[in-house]
Amino acid sequence: MHQDRQERAEDGLQEGLSPAEAVAVLALLEEHEEPLLSHSVAFAEHLERELRELEEANLHAILSSEQQLAQLMGTLDEALAEVGRLEQSLQVCEELLGAVRQRMDHIHQESSLLQRLASNRSRLMDEILLLTTQLQLSREHCAALSRADLSSPAAIAACTAAAQALSSCMELPIQPCYRKLQAVAEQLILFETLKQNFESSFISHITNIFELQGNSQVPALGGTVAAPGHRAHHEELLPFTPLMAWLRSSNPALFWDLPKVYSQNLGRLYEREIRALFEQAKISLSGRRKGSLQETWEKAAGSRRPRWSLPRSRDSQEGALARGSMSRVLEQVLSELQPLCTSEQQFLQEFFCLGRGSLEMEGSPTKAGEPTAAPEDPPCSKSQSQPEEATTQLLSEIFSSLELELRAFLDVCSKAQPLGCLQVLVALSDSVLGTWGLSSAPSSSFLHSLLANVLLLAKSNLNKCIGTLCKEMEEAKPASRTRGGILPCVSRFQELVALSEEMFQTCQRRGELDRALLRLASSVLSSISSLSSANLKVNTDMVMMENFHHLHNFLCQRNIPCLEGKKREAKQRCREHMEKYISTHVGQPLERLKHFFEGVKARLAQGVKEEELSFQLAYSKQELRKVIEKYPGKEVKRALESLYRTMHKHLSPEGNLLPVVWQAMEQGFIRQYQEFEELIQRCYAGAGIALDFTMEDLLSYFNSITMANM
Repeated sequence: MHQDRQERAEDGLQEGLSPAEAVAVLALLEEHEEPLLSHSVAFAEHLERELRELEEANLHAILSSEQQLAQLMGTLDEALAEVGRLEQSLQVCEELLGAVRQRMDHIHQESSLLQRLASNRSRLMDEILLLTTQLQLSREHCAALSRADLSSPAAIAACTAAAQALSSCMELPIQPCYRKLQAVAEQLILFETLKQNFESSFISHITNIFELQGNSQVPALGGTVAAPGHRAHHEELLPFTPLMAWLRSSNPALFWDLPKVYSQNLGRLYEREIRALFEQAKISLSGRRKGSLQETWEKAAGSRRPRWSLPRSRDSQEGALARGSMSRVLEQVLSELQPLCTSEQQFLQEFFCLGRGSLEMEGSPTKAGEPTAAPEDPPCSKSQSQPEEATTQLLSEIFSSLELELRAFLDVCSKAQPLGCLQVLVALSDSVLGTWGLSSAPSSSFLHSLLANVLLLAKSNLNKCIGTLCKEMEEAKPASRTRGGILPCVSRFQELVALSEEMFQTCQRRGELDRALLRLASSVLSSISSLSSANLKVNTDMVMMENFHHLHNFLCQRNIPCLEGKKREAKQRCREHMEKYISTHVGQPLERLKHFFEGVKARLAQGVKEEELSFQLAYSKQELRKVIEKYPGKEVKRALESLYRTMHKHLSPEGNLLPVVWQAMEQGFIRQYQEFEELIQRCYAGAGIALDFTMEDLLSYFNSITMANM
């Protein structure tokens, strides 16, 4: 049935009905399906009746909607009439506003003209005030500049205020057209005249002060190493600092001539003072009057003693006193130079304005009315360190003689005492590193740079000194037929180490000393190793052994970190030469036995069998018995006593090496005895051959000799 309904709907769609219409038709058919099938005529009438009802309802609806449309049309007509009235009102308003707009435009134009007129009046008034008030210098300022009285602090202050006021007037931004006005031109000419006249007077006054200070007399030192202070000179010039700053900005060309004049005049004064300071230092160093000072240096230079030779033991006490005196003089000289240079540096930076940005070495004054342009910079003004470089350059001109005098004085100190160059190096290192607290020079100061240069020279002198000492040690030869003992080069090395350690007790930097000690230690080791037996009455190995042992003990006592390697090397070489010495002398008490068994070992090495060795004529049992008979126990003990006396005679007591060598000799002799016994057991077994003394006898011999010599 459902399928039939679907088929009907599809037939309805094919007849042109819409889907909704087709569904409505199907619903109607389903509703009246049974009547439709049995009473089709009645069903048609029913449908016709319903259609008429629908048409009547539709007609009534149309009639009611026509009334509403009529009402709507009436409303629209009224709205159109109202719009017409509004348009008429708007037209009237527009005509009224047009007239008002014309009047407002006219008012706006009049207001703009009034504002422009007021602005012009204000600007004109400002320009007039500028020309009449700010371009005017007071009579007091004009009088102060004209008189150029710089004789008192009050007069200097008045001139400073007048000069600054004049600069303010001349730096006003005046339009070029104003310069054509006669009053303005006359005023500018007046300003320029006042400026030039005052600059000339001021420069003349300052130059006169520079010359008077440069020609002043050096005060007497009174026998003390002291540099005169320049505080009074600086206080005389410091009140002019504001005027110097004014001159620097107004006329750089004239300003930069003044530092040159200052350095020329004050340089002469400092040269005299520095020379007097170092002359007094040399007198204090020699402990004599100035008249005998030159004689002292000539006598020291003419001595036959090598320049770098070390002090002898007999004058060690005098040398210590002299070193202490020289150290005090060196410290006093360097401590006097520091405040002298530092105060001068601070004064230059303040007085010549050397610490205010970039510096200009050349330039020209600016004209009134023109914007102040930056003065022309020197070639190196782009560098950030330009102020410091300018200060250093000026200080180097003022203290032109300081480095030469200091070098000459340090050279005298180096020659005055043995290894004086080492003491000079310590003093300079302390000064450069600032170990004197507040008196140390700043890292950027002129004196620090100067001392750094001199320190390089001191290091070079020390290297030359150490080189000469090393050459002397390496080329030194022991005296003819020396009996041994501690060599002079070892004693000299000990003295040098003790002296240098004493000097470097307070020094913060040991780099140069460590390198010097390493070179000297290498030379001492080389000198000991190069000993020749031609100049020695004793065994060379014994002398080398004793000196290496003595050097090792000394380095152990000093405990110097940089010489740890040399200490180990000395110990190793001492052991090597001790072994050589023992291997050479251990066979002397049993010399023939030693030669016999060396031959036995040689035959065995050549391939001879142990059981066949006794059948060779030279190494037969009879020959062995003959050799053994020559070394009874008493003879062996006597030979050992002789060996002990020889060692005691040749070894120096300060080395304290005899017990060590004697113990090593005992161990070597025991090893030799055991070797002889082993060879007898191997090659002469069953022959009943044995040495005349036993191991216990041998130990008792050594023990008795040791106890007898304690």
